[in-house]
Amino acid sequence: MSSLERSDVARLAALARIDMTDQDLDVMSGQLSAIVDAVAKVAEVADSDVVATSHPIPMANVHREDVVRPSLTQEQALSGAPAAEDGRFRVPQILGEEA
Repeated sequence: MSSLERSDVARLAALARIDMTDQDLDVMSGQLSAIVDAVAKVAEVADSDVVATSHPIPMANVHREDVVRPSLTQEQALSGAPAAEDGRFRVPQILGEEA
């Protein structure tokens, strides 16, 4: 397995503009080497017939029919609002938007 040298980690830290102490570099070089080695092991067994996945369990969206049901009238919905205008909720202006 190829492992990252301390100088590699120092170069990466410099590119990312991360200030690291000598102790940080020693620790990170070991941790990053372990990650690189683990990815290399996966790459060894991943053959062209292995489909790439983003999640180990098949997932599907759950949908329900869009059915019209009785609901509040416009007046009922606005009855508890602190302010209403032209049949809509009135809210304070934000971010300097023009009215």
